Amino acid sequence: MEKHIGDKVIGATTSKSGYFKMQATKVGDDTTLAQIVRLVDEATSSKAPIAKLADKVSGVFVPVVISIALIAVIVWLLLGYGFEFALSIGISVLVISCPCALGLATPTAIMVGTGKGASNGILIKSAEALETAHNIDTVVLDKTGTITQGTPVVTNMLCKEGVPQKEMLQIAASLEKLSEHPLADAIVAEAEKAQLSFLPVDDFKQIPGQGLVGQIGNETCLAGNRRLMVANGINGGALLQLGEEMAVDGKTPLFFARGGQLIGVIAVADVVKPTSKQAIAELTGMGIEVVMLTGDNAKTAEAIRRQVGVDRVVAEVFPQDKEKEIRRLQSVGKKVAMVGDGINDAPALARADVGIAIGAGTDVAIESADIVLMKSDLLDVSTAIQLSKAVIRNIKQNLFWAFIYNIIGIPVAAGVFYLPFAWKLNPMIGAFAMSFSSVFVVSNALRLRWFKAKHQANTERDSVPMYEQTTIKQERKGAIHMEKVLNIEGMVCGMCVKHVDKALRDIQGIKDVDVSLESKSAQVQLDQDVPDAVLKAAIEDAGYQLVSIQ
Repeated sequence: MEKHIGDKVIGATTSKSGYFKMQATKVGDDTTLAQIVRLVDEATSSKAPIAKLADKVSGVFVPVVISIALIAVIVWLLLGYGFEFALSIGISVLVISCPCALGLATPTAIMVGTGKGASNGILIKSAEALETAHNIDTVVLDKTGTITQGTPVVTNMLCKEGVPQKEMLQIAASLEKLSEHPLADAIVAEAEKAQLSFLPVDDFKQIPGQGLVGQIGNETCLAGNRRLMVANGINGGALLQLGEEMAVDGKTPLFFARGGQLIGVIAVADVVKPTSKQAIAELTGMGIEVVMLTGDNAKTAEAIRRQVGVDRVVAEVFPQDKEKEIRRLQSVGKKVAMVGDGINDAPALARADVGIAIGAGTDVAIESADIVLMKSDLLDVSTAIQLSKAVIRNIKQNLFWAFIYNIIGIPVAAGVFYLPFAWKLNPMIGAFAMSFSSVFVVSNALRLRWFKAKHQANTERDSVPMYEQTTIKQERKGAIHMEKVLNIEGMVCGMCVKHVDKALRDIQGIKDVDVSLESKSAQVQLDQDVPDAVLKAAIEDAGYQLVSIQ
């Protein structure tokens, strides 16, 4: 982020180039870090523990059973039966109703559930978190590092007609290699991936707020934003406009010029993780509202919202605003889970009913959270909620069967059927039956070991391996007719469609072309086999990127 004289910087800010003089206006308890720690302490201390259902049941059940046993002894004594008989009845009632099964119902299920979570890379710190997760109706997601990768990468490359993509990328990377800006790292990494060499740069200069200037060969080359191009009298026409349109999609366009002419645009963005859209769709399908919190500007946040399908976005928020949003949701009766990875997410993680930290995040975030996703995969959020629901369902089954068992067993032990049928329960048989109920409850809890989360199949095109090819062949009157679908990155308008259409039609062997801007693809029909390398070269020479061939 560019900073100018008079701008504010926060603690732990890193200067990527040069140096600057600053004045500390907030120290000690007034620092941002101190405020975050205070918010975490307040949120943690205000979280109430969840009472166990088994404790409530046992608190009523035990006195009632003791009373039933005493009443049974007294009644049989009053009916004229001996003390030994009456005492045997009382002991049978106490033995068969021993609340062992009730006591085992909750902890065994939770123990197996947390173990199953750990085996799936989901570390659950407390039984309260596991219990609470099944009631979650709102999931709040941080953007950077949670929904997105957290590291900028190159997403689009557009070149001026007649300028090969590799040539433009080589010039761009040669300039950016001398910069320490995070966006520059993304372009250099793209060039290294393409195994391009770096050209020598002379008279290199950084222009604050605009970009870079350097001499490559005998020509002056520029790299930066639109302000740099305007300041140097460079008018890129449609190419400049296309670059600006990329910003609407949450990308940062970087313009490159050589010899006073704009030669290309490279868009860099913090891309969405491959499973984020699927994970959010699953949460929405479970009836859970999904909210995204981010400190980014509203335009970038809205672009990400459209990509992944979250219900609502709160943009341009500070750390304390994230915690306030959690409190606001809780004040209207929502059960909230917060998912984040950074230091500034810690207060919100602690305030939420269930805090979920990304395993690749900061230590402060992990310490503040109730659940840690070791695989840093948002799909594990829905897995954790599904696991919680399965555990609570298992606990209720255990409590039900333990309680029903006692409801049936106590009347028999009390001798209700002795007078009409002469049925009397021996205390030893009662002890065996009581043990069996405990075995039944433990066995039912162990069924959780076979828990498996239900996930939708991910059919996104971006999951197709690069240049994976499937050729459709149909025999028609002795001739071979082939169809291929090219997935193309970089098309943003109708002019792009025309460029791609022309580039493909100029290839010998292509019979027909149908380019779709909406699906970012081109369907080509061939009279003869055209190598994929030829198709790839044509697309790249036109200034676009071929993602895959089907």
